[in-house]
Amino acid sequence: MAADPTRVADGLVIVACCREKRVTSGPVPALDLYEGWVVPLIRDRIARPGGPRERVLVLSALYGLITADTPVTTYEQPMTDERQHVLGTTAPRALRRHLARHPTSQALLLMISSYARVLGPVPVSTTLLITDPMRRHDDIHTVLDSWNWP
Repeated sequence: MAADPTRVADGLVIVACCREKRVTSGPVPALDLYEGWVVPLIRDRIARPGGPRERVLVLSALYGLITADTPVTTYEQPMTDERQHVLGTTAPRALRRHLARHPTSQALLLMISSYARVLGPVPVSTTLLITDPMRRHDDIHTVLDSWNWP
């Protein structure tokens, strides 16, 4: 039996939050809040029906490590040393819980190094950290294509 090329077999994307956000009057899914950085590329990539939203996490300086569909509101919270310290405890636990529900062997991290340090070692076989995703769209698409993401 041939594999279904539209089925996502693997992969986890963790994208950092950004300063550019929609102004909302109420909660919206986390991935729909952010308008800058590389979030629109990821959102557009998984917007199609059957898209792998459950395989996308957002690392927010305020909310921590959350799913793409976690309801959030507009906020302003830079990644300070204090937030790094707090999230350095909570984010790795949230990541392990997510991986228990959605096992994967590969992760793509789209974030600057200070955000990546918050996650600590990502417990998967292969992790690719792209700290300059705005200049590496082709690399991001190559990884997602290799995972058969829509």
